[in-house]
Amino acid sequence: MFSMTELGGGVGGAVRALRQRRGITLRELAADLGVSPGTMSAIENGKVAVTVERLQQLAAVLHVGVAELVAPPFEPVLARPESVDAGADWAVFDRLELDPVLAAAVEVFAETGYHGATMRVVAAAADLSVAGIYRYHRSKQRLLVALADAQLSDLGWRVEAAAAQAPDPAQAFAAMVRALVLCQISRRELAFIVETELRSLQEPDRSRIAALRHGVQRRFVEVADEAVRAGLFTTAAPAAGAEAVVSLCRAVPFRFDGAALPDGPALAIEYAALASAMMGGSVQLS
Repeated sequence: MFSMTELGGGVGGAVRALRQRRGITLRELAADLGVSPGTMSAIENGKVAVTVERLQQLAAVLHVGVAELVAPPFEPVLARPESVDAGADWAVFDRLELDPVLAAAVEVFAETGYHGATMRVVAAAADLSVAGIYRYHRSKQRLLVALADAQLSDLGWRVEAAAAQAPDPAQAFAAMVRALVLCQISRRELAFIVETELRSLQEPDRSRIAALRHGVQRRFVEVADEAVRAGLFTTAAPAAGAEAVVSLCRAVPFRFDGAALPDGPALAIEYAALASAMMGGSVQLS
């Protein structure tokens, strides 16, 4: 059993980090636990004691083991914003801030595949002991889940920011295509891992991550429908067209696997123009 001292403010930080990685709002997590948003905020900020029972509830809702909350991993990979900043520069790709273990996992998984990798090999690539790596990530499966969350979080806010900054639905669709292609090129190894290893995910994360991926596709369909209603796209099948566009964009890491990378922005514009033509639009791109 854990004492109240052991369940201190560090638990709150771990809860907040995991909640953000899962794309869950504070209000949603509070509702799942049956507490008020104020109480949930106090838990995350370490202002109230966390009982063992509450810790178990939190672990169940966040789909992690109790140990991951008591001895949390590194800081979150990439916090998904609660709301999209209308001025966010979605086309700028700085280095993704992954912890050393996850950065090593990207390298190892991309080279050997998920099933060919071992925690020992990842530990060596991260210059850590095997015991050290298990302190932060309890299994190879959790590494894969964290990488999928990182990729989808990065992609999700960029697609939303691209749409928010466009003057009309047709331009928004084209900007979203550019954002998706840039993500697939700029984070090619990470995108390649996520696209090829989805089948390796275990439940409940497999369904959750599949739903997040489908959510990106659904957003493209929604914007395509808006463009058709506005008379900016002439396609008779906006949903099918949008789904085909997303599939083409997601295939970018495979198109250039082992080859020299093209100019990302130029390729993104090329795909956006192709997507616009597929949807019966005439978006001017530069």
